[in-house]
Amino acid sequence: QVQLVESGGGLVQAGSSLRLSCTASGRAFPPYFMGWFRQPPGKEREFVAAIRWSGGDTYYADSEKARFSISKDNANLSVYLQMNNLKPEDTAVYYCTFAGKPTYYYTHVEGYDYWGEGTQVTVSS
Repeated sequence: QVQLVESGGGLVQAGSSLRLSCTASGRAFPPYFMGWFRQPPGKEREFVAAIRWSGGDTYYADSEKARFSISKDNANLSVYLQMNNLKPEDTAVYYCTFAGKPTYYYTHVEGYDYWGEGTQVTVSS
């Protein structure tokens, strides 16, 4: 069983930056992917970014590619999401994810085995 603990959310003004962090524990082997999804109020959960653990390739939703950056720390089994120039439409609960098996669906909810409890990001205009 893998536990994911997120941190770094909060209430910020439009144009600000936030850095989300997520640390995984409980598994002896690294993931295939880790990523971030978000769920805006009243909407479905959507892909934000992912990183392939071996090699470090990164993947982004088109709308976030220019403003968000995902990175990882192998030693601490952690993943980070740097979010710049935040907009009110970025308001959502952000979830960290962990894929413990190979997957082609790393931009889909179905590609991940474990989820964090989420951290709230609220961007005021």
